[in-house]
Amino acid sequence: MTLFRGKAPLRISFAGGGTDLSPYCDQYGGCALNATINKYAFTTLEMRAGNKVEVHSLDYDYLASFHVDEPLAYDGKIDLVKAVIKKLKRGRDGLRITTRNDAPPGSGLGSSSAMVVSLVMAFKQWLSLDLSEYDVARLAYQVEREELALVGGKQDQYASAFGGFNFMEFGRDSVLVNPLRIKDDVICELEYNLLLYYTGKSRLSGNIIESQIKNVNDERKESLEGMHQLKAQAIEMKNALLTGNPRGFGRLLDDAWKSKKKMANEITNPMIDEMYAEAIKAGALGGKVSGAGGGGFMVFYCENGTRHKVAARLEQLGGEVVDFEFENFGSRSWRVREYREVPLLRPVAAVGT
Repeated sequence: MTLFRGKAPLRISFAGGGTDLSPYCDQYGGCALNATINKYAFTTLEMRAGNKVEVHSLDYDYLASFHVDEPLAYDGKIDLVKAVIKKLKRGRDGLRITTRNDAPPGSGLGSSSAMVVSLVMAFKQWLSLDLSEYDVARLAYQVEREELALVGGKQDQYASAFGGFNFMEFGRDSVLVNPLRIKDDVICELEYNLLLYYTGKSRLSGNIIESQIKNVNDERKESLEGMHQLKAQAIEMKNALLTGNPRGFGRLLDDAWKSKKKMANEITNPMIDEMYAEAIKAGALGGKVSGAGGGGFMVFYCENGTRHKVAARLEQLGGEVVDFEFENFGSRSWRVREYREVPLLRPVAAVGT
């Protein structure tokens, strides 16, 4: 028996999120700055005898089973897995798929897209598919945005497939990923000063994204202004990282948050506003919600020994500070072959004993 595994990292979006959405990026072009972290989505494929496909979600302790020829209905249960099966599965062999994720849906860390990328990677390993990072990301995007018609942008799939720090540019039918060569000491300084905080509440990003799309279609001045500013700030933040200015990067997080809130009313709420204000009061230079907004994870830049004070105050508000490191690698896949236990050999007695 051989197991085929896929692994895809989650990401923090620092600036530009939302400008990767159509119709904004179609009309104006978008850009985003993001980085992957050591939180992951995992998939395992296992060939099984018979004509059944089993899917086991470890996160939800949910097990589904269906015939290989059975039409797959999208009903809100393991739809991401069903869509990848529909797109990539070949033949009538039985199959068992097991998934798990280090963050829940609605976290703001791109967990759903990372799960699709990990699924694609497991199938890639099983079927020996010749897929580049762009191919993997494009397939994942097609599964989410076209097959399942889930509203959202383009950055998450590409961030998970490529990994590391990336500056991305988006057009109507194009995505260009620019990997950033950031000095190790700058990355270490970011890890030392950045604080990742789970608000304790996930959110339905689709509702927020639909509001952003409507605001663009309606040419709402404040929303468009906020998105234009986010693009400029993403470039400034990229330059701060490349020139070794993490403190400037931290201050720009605050500017990016102010611009992001202009995109749609649902991006923030009284809970998030309180958490942000208290973090700044405790010493944070800047911060923002990672992802569409409304809840999930927030990230703050703290320096001069204030990180522990910010963490203590935020945890008093009911959320959780989560340790992390940046992940330089993107999605990966491998196979695990069955092996038999080999008994240990007895040590050879020394000569003359």
